[in-house]
Amino acid sequence: MVTNDATLLRIKHDVLYEVAKAAWEGKLEEEKEEIPYHLIPGPQAQFRCCIYKEREIIRQRVKLAVGQCPSGKDSRNVVQVINAACEECPIASYIVTDNCRKCMGKACQNSCHFGAITMGETRAHIDPNKCKECGMCANACPYNAIAHLERPCKKVCPVDAITYDEYGICVIDENKCIQCGMCIHSCPFGAIGSKTFIVDVINLIRAGKKVVAMIAPAVEGQFGPDITMASWRTALKKIGFADMIEVALGGDMTAAAEAEEWAEAYKEGKKMTTSCCPAFVNMIKQHFPMLLDNMSTTVSPMCGVSRMIKAEDPETVTVFIGPCIAKKSETMDLNIQGNADYAMTLGEIRAMMRAKGVELEPEENTLQNGSVFGKRFGNGGGVTAAVLQCLKEQGENADINVMKCNGAAECKKALLLMKVGKLPADFVEGMACVGGCVGGPSKHKTEQEAKKARDTLIGQADKREVHENLGHYPMDKFSMHRH
Repeated sequence: MVTNDATLLRIKHDVLYEVAKAAWEGKLEEEKEEIPYHLIPGPQAQFRCCIYKEREIIRQRVKLAVGQCPSGKDSRNVVQVINAACEECPIASYIVTDNCRKCMGKACQNSCHFGAITMGETRAHIDPNKCKECGMCANACPYNAIAHLERPCKKVCPVDAITYDEYGICVIDENKCIQCGMCIHSCPFGAIGSKTFIVDVINLIRAGKKVVAMIAPAVEGQFGPDITMASWRTALKKIGFADMIEVALGGDMTAAAEAEEWAEAYKEGKKMTTSCCPAFVNMIKQHFPMLLDNMSTTVSPMCGVSRMIKAEDPETVTVFIGPCIAKKSETMDLNIQGNADYAMTLGEIRAMMRAKGVELEPEENTLQNGSVFGKRFGNGGGVTAAVLQCLKEQGENADINVMKCNGAAECKKALLLMKVGKLPADFVEGMACVGGCVGGPSKHKTEQEAKKARDTLIGQADKREVHENLGHYPMDKFSMHRH
């Protein structure tokens, strides 16, 4: 579920705006403690029980916005729980509804092996401290009087990384979390968020550093057919970025490198997975480490473009911009040299722009760093299409069987099949978000809402092939592999 609650989104973006504005003015340290009072002046509460609760929520959101953990603990996990906002969900997963007749058969009580069910004056009662959430009582009740209430954050988590403490507050198991960010926008209370690098990027720009933006292919079409990559370049340069490059170019780079790997693996009879989706990579690392040897060693498009930029000037700071949360975790992986220094979501970069009074404006669609295949990297199946195109260009066999996984559930299924040696396909394209990157948790519009504008913009691009496009760039100056 993607919430469209206006109040939740307003609070989130207002905090980002206030933090960005203070950072641009160089007054963040003295003003950040005043942000909760500025946004919640009182005396009437706006969205919670009282202004004191609301101010604490804002205070914890400010911590996230400056790149800190809201609870104050030390954690490298990008996805974090805002404890003050996590309070309205039921602690128990199974509850007795008004359908209960307190029947004489007591099927629910008899089916419970843990003594969690007792009979009250008018209905059965489930003790959440004893309930093991096995669901036997719900299955046994003849009146369907016991409901299974699964929290939205827990429901969307593909790797069972979410549990609760004794007070019902959400807890993220960082050893399981793949940082896909799906839980963030599923929570109707806005109780989960991600750390941002807004302040770091602003401070670097203010310090006069050369900061180059890298726009994800998935961004194209998110703001209508008139907002082009040239529009983004102009707006970003207005707020201080030295330049902007399409990561569609990185899509071409990754496709060409993976095509070589796939061709070699196919001849050896070895099954492989893609490696461009960081949440998918995290899933392999944390849940299927035995398959690490089957994962492509090619770096992501983001890393490829960053390495190209840094090969020319090692002092350049590179910033990825897109709808992905997991990209933030990728930038923090110290094992990948030359990767982007920071990753930002669309909401975060737009907060930076608004704080400087800059808006995206229509501009001719003249900027094209990547091929159409690189531009489609952000769609589900786009990676496969680009790699197969490269195989054709190289004269290799492109008649291979690829399992294109659309979302984390399909990724998990494919990896399980590969683990037990029953994967029917030769290769796996893993996209943790349904629809691919265009379905990322921090998208501006849904895949379907943006499809027409996206197709229009990409349709205006020239028909250059992948290797033809890469011929214009210094591919011999850097490596496209992790090791």
